[in-house]
Amino acid sequence: MVNFQNLSQLFPEMTIKYNEALANYSYTKTGGPADVIVFPKSKTEVQQIIDWVNQHQVPLTVFGNLSNLIVRDGGMAGIVMILTQMNHIEVSVDGIYAESGAAMIETSQQALAAEYTGLEFACGIPGSVGGAVFMNAGAYEGEVKDCIQYVDVLTAEGELKRFSNEESQFTYRNSIFQDNQAVILGAFFALGKGDSQAIKERMDHLTYLRQSKQPLEYPSCGSVFKRPEGYFTGKLIQDAGLQGYRIGGAEISRKHAGFIVNVAEATATDYTEMIAFIQETIFNKYGVHLETEVRILGREKE
Repeated sequence: MVNFQNLSQLFPEMTIKYNEALANYSYTKTGGPADVIVFPKSKTEVQQIIDWVNQHQVPLTVFGNLSNLIVRDGGMAGIVMILTQMNHIEVSVDGIYAESGAAMIETSQQALAAEYTGLEFACGIPGSVGGAVFMNAGAYEGEVKDCIQYVDVLTAEGELKRFSNEESQFTYRNSIFQDNQAVILGAFFALGKGDSQAIKERMDHLTYLRQSKQPLEYPSCGSVFKRPEGYFTGKLIQDAGLQGYRIGGAEISRKHAGFIVNVAEATATDYTEMIAFIQETIFNKYGVHLETEVRILGREKE
């Protein structure tokens, strides 16, 4: 039996929490307790945790700011590493390097301040840089793969490695990092100089579109489903008459049918049951299988 309490003695400088509900950190405000949550502040601390995990054969799950995922009500076994304290952003002559825990919104704002164009699409993406790289996040015809030059990671064995854009194997809402178990440490965005007024106007316009069309007033996991080829997910759900449908405290948004919002202390089970209900309904009505964009992780509640 692994004694997790020893972690506080081994890593006294690191924030460590025990049996903490992930609902306190997730964008949906749902999620059961993790055995342990650690908040490393540097790649050295990440390396130390990976070494400890490998030595004790303990499960490790890595999160950014938990914006595009659902943690089941039974929580997470082993160690959950949340990288939000690794949030340094550095502007250079040809782009921006951002650590994994930096917010994409803040990174896009830094690009604006430096008069760099190429990250305007990210001005409303609520995720972290690491999460955005992991899933090749995108919005308004832009994707992370369009501006990433390289990604720094620690492999599952604790080796520091740099992946080029090509080596990262970005595809629609996917990357090699979903398969290789590497911990993303940071990424370099290669950006070009632009007109600051034009950049700001584009970002302001995209912010307006997001605020006017998305249910930002409620907790949610963002866009739930990938876009099926030839269709728009929100329109399929809307045409099926599902807007406003509720399971427990989870509701299909009346503002944007592609979102499931937490309107009344929803549980993760409410969310997963709603996802299954939508998938079944859309397949039965239109013969279209909706694949989840949101990640669903963790244990079922006993």
